[in-house]
Amino acid sequence: MKSQQVKPTEGEMEILQILWKYGPCTVKEVNFLMNEKKEVGYTTSLKMLQIMFEKGLVGRQPVGKGHRYNAILKERLVKKNLVRGMIDLVFEGSPMQMVLQALGNYKASPEELRDLKQLIHEMEKRGKR
Repeated sequence: MKSQQVKPTEGEMEILQILWKYGPCTVKEVNFLMNEKKEVGYTTSLKMLQIMFEKGLVGRQPVGKGHRYNAILKERLVKKNLVRGMIDLVFEGSPMQMVLQALGNYKASPEELRDLKQLIHEMEKRGKR
């Protein structure tokens, strides 16, 4: 399954975020980490991981009586695909509109603002070449 074609659901993205951050995890570990944000039953986590395995979003290795799941999709490619789709669908193809909306609705940290300024500076330098 090519990551450019994949559009994980919100729940699948939550699990992928966990696997990208922590590496391979058992259902119990995924469930524990999901419950830090909202209450999710163990069987729900198990079923979601089984569906994600069938879709080719995650791989799994036997561990005792269960499995350890890992993300197959690359984080950068999935996020790139989702952002591109959102820019096209929601912001009529304008990345600037998305950035302005995001910065207008969320307080950026000083580090994030510094990184944004650095990105703008690098883009300006590339444009002058």
